[in-house]
Amino acid sequence: MEAKGGLIPRLANGNLVFQIMVGIVLGVVVASVSSQAAEAVSIFGSLFVGALKAIAPILVFVLVSTAIATKEVGAGANMKPIVVLYLVGTFLASLIAVLASFLFPVHLVLIDAANGSFNPPDSVIGVLKGVLFNMVDNPVNALATGNFIGILVWAIALGVAMHYSSQETKNVSHDIAQGVTKIVRFIIRLAPLGIFGLVAETFSQTGFGALLSYGKLLLVLVGTMLFIAFVVNPLIVFIKRKKNPYPLIFTCLKESGITAFFTRSSAANIPVNLNLCKKMGLNEDTYSISIPLGATTNMAGAAVTITVLTLATVHTLGISVDLPTALLLSVVSALAACGASGVAGGSLLLIPLACSLFGISNDIALQVVAIGFVIGVIQDSMETALNSSTDVVFTAACDEKEI
Repeated sequence: MEAKGGLIPRLANGNLVFQIMVGIVLGVVVASVSSQAAEAVSIFGSLFVGALKAIAPILVFVLVSTAIATKEVGAGANMKPIVVLYLVGTFLASLIAVLASFLFPVHLVLIDAANGSFNPPDSVIGVLKGVLFNMVDNPVNALATGNFIGILVWAIALGVAMHYSSQETKNVSHDIAQGVTKIVRFIIRLAPLGIFGLVAETFSQTGFGALLSYGKLLLVLVGTMLFIAFVVNPLIVFIKRKKNPYPLIFTCLKESGITAFFTRSSAANIPVNLNLCKKMGLNEDTYSISIPLGATTNMAGAAVTITVLTLATVHTLGISVDLPTALLLSVVSALAACGASGVAGGSLLLIPLACSLFGISNDIALQVVAIGFVIGVIQDSMETALNSSTDVVFTAACDEKEI
């Protein structure tokens, strides 16, 4: 009886979101009191993100292959409507970012800041080629490097091949999936400690001083992303489900968005989203595929970042933009966003691609990329929170149990 009421069992069974909020507050306090202490506890954040990134590729590979191998005939994964929502949501985000950029034009101070080592794609064809080559990547390399497009392709191929295997083989595959899932649950229970370390490190190293000079740019970026999260996504969900969308929106932002905000990695947040989908009682055949797919293709936040920073560059240089070009930018930004990496800062390297539409040189575009890294502590966190939480929103919106 005493063990059940002990501290560790209470923490293990407590409200995870509340514990994360406590971790955020404690992280701010530690960073404010001592930078040395913040540096010391930052190891918790690094370990947490490292654990998530380590387990995510294995989790996706095992769950997807097992779901397909053990899928009953007629038990469809209902993927088509989810993919449609992913594409529509990303394009609308880019279009709204264009409107926001014209309503609130931003002018940047472009200096010689392109000192980093960058390797951006030089065309839309380059982005698509990269996606195709990722699909046929060596499966071991895909797992080692976190190439989720390649992992999905090989998992689907293995699942189809194993679909006709013996029931004993399928049972072993199912047991392995269950074991990996238990490991993920354990890692997620450590989220409050990890968030505590991440917040302490972030506030200690950056604070908000470096962001003041880019306040207007941040306001446009964050304001557009919040508009997508609280207006556009609910509207899409309402059209799909014909019921109040906000309980679903708030649940996903609270249980997925908060973690994604601090990990700043859609890939690292895949285990969190899979756990949330399971908690919501969604169809495992669907979410085991749609969540990792969304981490690489559902990129509304990335589309906003690419569009706003590109048009800020355009306004700074005094380039006039007509309606057809603005629409073309929306399409290019949406396509480029779908090729964005699922790690921190992945969308920024695609800005030169969008800037090339206006004849802007890479030298100037990379200065804008450098500005993106300066404001990345807020921009990338908001972007990832929007991207990752929307994966669950759209998956749940298309789930028959939720309609």
